[in-house]
Amino acid sequence: MTRSMIVIAAGLALAVTLPAIQARAAAARTFISAAGSDSNNCTNVATPCRHLAAAFAATAQDGEIYVLDPANYGSLTITHGVSIEGHGWASIAPVSGGNAITISANPGDAINIVGVVLDGTALAGTNGIVFSSGGSLTLADSVVRNFTQTGVYIGPGSSMNLLISNTRVSDNAVAGIDLAPQQIGLQNGAEIFFAIDHVTANGNGYGIFMNSAVASGANVGTITNSIFSSNNSVGIDITSSTGLGANNVAIKDTTVTNTWSGNPAAGISVSNAGGPGSNVTLSHSMVSENNIGILIGAGGAVFSAGNNDITTGNNTSISGGSLTPSPEQ
Repeated sequence: MTRSMIVIAAGLALAVTLPAIQARAAAARTFISAAGSDSNNCTNVATPCRHLAAAFAATAQDGEIYVLDPANYGSLTITHGVSIEGHGWASIAPVSGGNAITISANPGDAINIVGVVLDGTALAGTNGIVFSSGGSLTLADSVVRNFTQTGVYIGPGSSMNLLISNTRVSDNAVAGIDLAPQQIGLQNGAEIFFAIDHVTANGNGYGIFMNSAVASGANVGTITNSIFSSNNSVGIDITSSTGLGANNVAIKDTTVTNTWSGNPAAGISVSNAGGPGSNVTLSHSMVSENNIGILIGAGGAVFSAGNNDITTGNNTSISGGSLTPSPEQ
């Protein structure tokens, strides 16, 4: 074979292999559809994938997965920054004993999940979202329901930012939302900096459970314009199981109601025995129709503005301690 023939043959071989290489390249935007196929390249509306896992595999760092129509798109493990635009009709369901979404991304990675319905369908051992690593998570315009464990579990091994807005978490057996910063070193723990706004948590074991159970771990943030209703044990529980971590939470324009059946059946519970303290500032809020309105344990402090209603319909309005007055807010 002459040199020119070898060059021509090599060129033809390269031309044949280029489409396959390009098809496998990660795209900035991918698409999924009920009519899609996981053998497609996912990169345009004419060739969507069928499941989130296939689309994520074809999506570049910080890319977007775009849902074209209603369907159940299967469970997903997220390992890098990504945005999922579900438009309110994307359904995600786990298998028995699994998570709908597992997030094990790199520090600094941003994960955005918008307009999805996560439904555990009461299968045994299921969670909605389990976040173990990543830089931030935004969950918006979504529904998380019917999980036999926890709706949204945030347990990072390094500090992260969390925003949950315009979202309903309901009928999750253990907790609607669980913030549990993990151990980093012997004397250091992760910090979760959070904002929870326009969230409805109803029918869960705990509406939201914040547990700083590691050395120096902390939950720091705000709960605003939200409703915690008919949760079994506690509507908003801010505690520390070891006394090592700290919690500082501002609650404003929020209603906590109808916590009757569990133990201690408190609207808000605040404690941090032997630690640096769990501090809550409460303003423009209603804590009513609970067995105990506000339960204050050792190491807990509640600073209350004069514009709250915490006396209506509770069997006991304040138990275990007393409120600390704070300026009007």
